[in-house]
Amino acid sequence: MTESGRVLALDLGEKRVGAALSDALRITAQPYKTIDFVSNDRLLDAVRAIVESESVMEIVIGLPKRLDGSHGDKAKQARVIADRLRDELGLPVKLWDERFSTHAAQRVLLQGDVSRKKRKKVIDQTAAAWILQGYLDSRP
Repeated sequence: MTESGRVLALDLGEKRVGAALSDALRITAQPYKTIDFVSNDRLLDAVRAIVESESVMEIVIGLPKRLDGSHGDKAKQARVIADRLRDELGLPVKLWDERFSTHAAQRVLLQGDVSRKKRKKVIDQTAAAWILQGYLDSRP
């Protein structure tokens, strides 16, 4: 059975949430947009709009683990948001280790000679794309 529909990845932050989308074949991840984080309700509305407009069939949320693999308050918040999205949207929601995603995204943007001003605008969605590509590459 071949899966269809796109995968949406979210990189949760305190002020902004990066979003990335897979292609329809679930091979590649592309940065999509940055969502200003105001509240869980507003985030849910924004994600719902993306799911509906982009034919999303699965969601991946970055799970912020500590270097030793343990989970802190940010991981707990990611689980709360994942559970709520799963319940309210009726889609599979996976948590994916996001350690080093922001650092990797920063490195890629620096190597691409992206200006500081532009990096600030796209870092969250680039980190989400890094998370999503890792998830996509792990699948058979």
